[in-house]
Amino acid sequence: AVRFANGRLERPESLHFTVYRNRDSAHPRKRHRRIVVSETERLCYVGHNFGSQVMRCNSLCRYFVGVLDKSSGQMDVYNAEMFNMQPLLSGEGAGSHSCWAALSLPSLPRSLAGSRADPSLGCARRGEHGLGIGVGQGLVLPGLLRVLQSVLCPVQMDLCIEAFGTSKQKRALSSRRMNAVGSDIVSTAVTKAAANVIDAKGVTGLMQDVAQDDVQNISAFLPPCHEDAQRPEHVYRFEDILSPAEYEALRAPAAALASITAEELAKRAEERSLCSFVLEELKFLPTDEKSRDHKARCLWFLDTLIKFSQQKVIKKKHPMGPECPHIISKKLMKNFTSLTYNNGSIQNLISASMKAKITAYAIALALHINNFQTDLTVLQNDLKLSESRILDIAKALRLKVSKAKGVPGLENDQSHKLGTLSLPLPTQKAPEGQRKRKKMS
Repeated sequence: AVRFANGRLERPESLHFTVYRNRDSAHPRKRHRRIVVSETERLCYVGHNFGSQVMRCNSLCRYFVGVLDKSSGQMDVYNAEMFNMQPLLSGEGAGSHSCWAALSLPSLPRSLAGSRADPSLGCARRGEHGLGIGVGQGLVLPGLLRVLQSVLCPVQMDLCIEAFGTSKQKRALSSRRMNAVGSDIVSTAVTKAAANVIDAKGVTGLMQDVAQDDVQNISAFLPPCHEDAQRPEHVYRFEDILSPAEYEALRAPAAALASITAEELAKRAEERSLCSFVLEELKFLPTDEKSRDHKARCLWFLDTLIKFSQQKVIKKKHPMGPECPHIISKKLMKNFTSLTYNNGSIQNLISASMKAKITAYAIALALHINNFQTDLTVLQNDLKLSESRILDIAKALRLKVSKAKGVPGLENDQSHKLGTLSLPLPTQKAPEGQRKRKKMS
């Protein structure tokens, strides 16, 4: 079944069709490829069922053709395939005797234009043949698709649309030409504006502006920083990390950590039910009841925050379990996840930027726990981050990073990085990005 893209037939019985099939009948996909050619007095039309221009309707539904036998009154039904017939421009200087004369172009290789027709591939009307095309007096051109692509150049297609296209096609052509002109104007204007900005500010000034923008983007995921603070504990205030209501809600779940014994701690370490940073800090709980309770609450929330960062898509209503207070679950979902739309529903996702935010808050809380000096390497291992990533976040928090011997038993006693919050705060810099590789000796 065919349909013509540029109009409707007035005398269908006057048309002759030729069908070409691919010679490779063993190939699972190529053996189904067909090209339909129709010739009229003025134009030649071509349709095919493969390539980028193929009609999508063939893959979405099935077509049938019914043939009625008038003598018996019975109808036979056959499978059909829809072909969209596009006009093939013959180009300048082409003869009017055959539409295939358009294919004998001077730009074609001599090996194609000069090959003789194989008698087994004659072009009988309404027949099926191998992928060879008769040109002029018995010539054949293999590789019809390449030939069609060389003939149907964009300029000729535009001329065809202007002459025979539908209203929708003509509007699209006009819009495309306008956009081409508009893009040239915009490109010229942007180039001129960029040159004016570079002349006004200079390259150094522009680089400083870019660095400042990077710093502002990083600051969006950091706890509120009070640069005018007189004491380290006021730079990142504890109330900005845990509100009074949230801190009060941690009393019950943190009670088990406040009263933990050495045997229970060893069992927790063996089960790995707590992160390494929390396990190490539980060994040094204060003896004072108020201070002990405060540190236990901070450690419980820090452990919950680190475990929460290991998730990707939050599907449960209570992602940290029923023992987690509702106000804490609400805080985690609201402040440390981003909403995404997937499979018809809205989901909470822990993206890379949200994990960076969790890391920044975890470091700030660890500073309050450890008198504003914390082991970044232990946190890095718990959060499963690269060293460069956690160092970038620590520098964004205005920490001074130094080397120190780590806790024995962790990562083979490797050299650990300490982050210290001290006044005055160092100048904030954007992360350097990709670092230079060290030369191998």
